[in-house]
Order: sequence, then C-alpha cells, then structure tokens
Amino acid sequence: MESWNVKSLEALPSAPGQVVTNNRLDDDEYFIQKIISTIKKLQPSEEAFYVLDLGLVSNLMDTRKRNLPMVQPFYAVKCNPHPNLLATLVAQGSSFDCASPSEIESILALGVSPDHIIYANPCKASSHIKYAAEVGVNLTTYDSVGEIEKIQKWHPKCSLLIRIKAPDESGCNWPLGSKFGALPEEVSPLLQAAQTAGLRVVGVSFHVGGESYNFQAYKTALEAAKAVFQEAAKLSMPPLHVLDIGGGFVSKPSSFEAATAAVKTSVETYFSEEERRSLTVIAEPGRFFAETAFTLVTNIIGKRVRGEDRQYWIKEGFYGSMMLAPKTLLESCIALKCMSNNSDGIEKNPVLMVCGKATGGARTYSSTVFGPTCDSADKVLDGDQLPELEVNNLLVFRNMGAYTSARSSHFHGFGSAKITCLTN
Repeated sequence: MESWNVKSLEALPSAPGQVVTNNRLDDDEYFIQKIISTIKKLQPSEEAFYVLDLGLVSNLMDTRKRNLPMVQPFYAVKCNPHPNLLATLVAQGSSFDCASPSEIESILALGVSPDHIIYANPCKASSHIKYAAEVGVNLTTYDSVGEIEKIQKWHPKCSLLIRIKAPDESGCNWPLGSKFGALPEEVSPLLQAAQTAGLRVVGVSFHVGGESYNFQAYKTALEAAKAVFQEAAKLSMPPLHVLDIGGGFVSKPSSFEAATAAVKTSVETYFSEEERRSLTVIAEPGRFFAETAFTLVTNIIGKRVRGEDRQYWIKEGFYGSMMLAPKTLLESCIALKCMSNNSDGIEKNPVLMVCGKATGGARTYSSTVFGPTCDSADKVLDGDQLPELEVNNLLVFRNMGAYTSARSSHFHGFGSAKITCLTN
C-alpha cells in the first residue's frame, strides 16, 4: 500500500472572525491554519462550504499588474460570479467579460460603467443584443455573417472585435476552437461584410484555450491577429486598435510569468513601436483570479468497507461543484482526520494528511468518494489511495474556484455549497 506523511497540527488560538498568522509556518501549513480557524468558527455541520480568500484575489491582481501592466483585465464572469469576488475585482480596477444579459446586469449592479464591459459571446440571441444596446454595452465579438446581420438590426452603434480561431490550442485543457473563431480564409469576407453593413470593427479577439500551458500559443495567435490588422488596412477600413488576447492564464507563478513573457515579446515583435502607441490590449482572465482563491471543505457523511476497498460519501459531487473539477483533484485534496477527547465535540488537534506525498506514514486503501445523489456516476474520486477515514472527517479540496460552483445544479434537490469569506 502507498502511504502518506502524517503530521499533527494544532490550530492556533484565534478570536472570532480573525485569522492568526504565524511566521514559522510554511505556506501549506498556514493555509491549513486558516481552514481550521474557519471550521472552528462555524457551527458543526454536515454541509459542504467554500472558503474564499479575498486577500489572495488582491495579491493576484498585484501580480498581474507587475507582469502585464499594459494589459487591462476584463474578468470572465462565467468562471465564478460570486458577488464578493466580483466586488473585490471592481475595487481593484478590473473590467469585465460578460457572456449574457444576466452577467451584464450583475456587473452593472455593482456600479461598473458599461464602457468597462465587453459582451464577449460571438453568437447572441437578438433579444440579448437589444438588451446590450439598451444598457449601453457597446463592444462585442463576432465570427459569422449571421451575427453581423443581427447586430446591424438591433445594435448598429456597437463596436466589433472579430474573433479568430487561435492557430495552436495544443497544451490547453479546454480547447474552444471547434465552436468559436473565424478561420483564416473567413477573415476578409467577415471584415467586408461588417464594412458593407456599416458596422465599425475596432479590433481582433482570440482565445488560446482554457488553462493553457503552451505559452508559444500566444505567439502564433498574435501573429494571426496582426495579419487581420493588415487585411483591414488593405480593405481601407479605419485602423484597428484593440487587441483582445483572451484568457487561458493560470495563477501558478512560473506558468503565468512564462505566458506573460510570451505575450509581451510577441506584441513587440508583431506591432511596431508606433502601432503600440495607439494599441489597446485587453485580456479575459477568469481562472487566473478565481481558481486558487476558493477552497471546498466537505464532510464525510457515509462510509462502506468492502474487503480492502473503502467507499465514502460527501455532501458535494459531480452535480454540485465537481463537474469540471481540476484534473489534479487528488493532489489538491487534504484529509482532516479529527481526533478529540473534548466533551463539546470540537476538535482541538486535527491530524493533517496530505494527498500525494507518499514517503512513509499512514496506511492507505483503494478508495472511492461518491457525491450525495442517487446517480452511480456521481463520483469525486475513484480507486485513489486514501487513509482510513471515518464519518465526520473532512476532505478539503484546494483550487476549486474555476468553473465549479458556477456550474452546480440542484439535481435531487441538493444545492450549492455556501461560501465563507476570508478578507486577509
């Protein structure tokens, strides 16, 4: 059997509503201290909940500003629309990428000017285009003649970005090119169609795919974007001046720095210094801000032993937050096996077991973790090595902010996990 390192970690004393720091702790230990502190402040419950670290969101914005100061972020609301996250991003000066009237409405309700919203959905219902016109959202994307016809009819004053297919989507976990983006041979006809319709194309948009680790994909996409700028000039169109480099960014420092270096080098390569003076560069990060800021805490509500196999049930699953859970879900999982002698039942000395560090310690078993519904496909982990756990122990999943709670359903009447915020 594989085994884990097992470490006893006593929670630091903290006042209600306060998280205590300890400079002697490494990042992982401090993270656990924050989670334990939050758990202790909540009433014992079987319900799953999220911890949202708003301080981390602010830190990520600072990281972005250091690495891409010339690029204005338009946060992709679809990634995670939690109001506290959105409000924090508003305070940090973000603009917003919205894909529906509901998302636009939620951003306008926060006091954001419609000038700071891009309607970044290349195919929209006519009624949704009318709504954008009514509220003053005047920048959108398109990649088909049919979209030009709708925009001409319902929002003729709207400025357009032509969405092109990124030439290279290898290295991303969520490719988008099969659904969105004009092919190279479609670009000139689409520019001419907009020109004939009397619509103003102001720039180019692309997306290299969600969670991209192929940083050279930005290079080939920016080269393709520059070709669109040149084609527009050949057609005697007003000069294009907006470059939307989409999303795909991850918050892991080395990966983000490599991606931003590729972006900066490629923009300087394909756009002259004179062109860059009039160029507005925007991006649509979602995962970058949301993923690592959210941690999911789940309670084990059931257990079954079948020989050497272990089966557990938790109050969150495929139909909740786990439909698009990170592919490294096991590595991001922490088990809190709570040991207590206290009559009040509050665990003072939880034992921390970290998945994926198999260098001696607790025995592990082939384990399946099910979600709460009656669907047998509702599995979170399947045949993975976990230590012996019991009902009321906790499974904590890090990096659970991107396309998780935003995709949750009420299948079988199970709702979404609530969210508790940490502000420091």
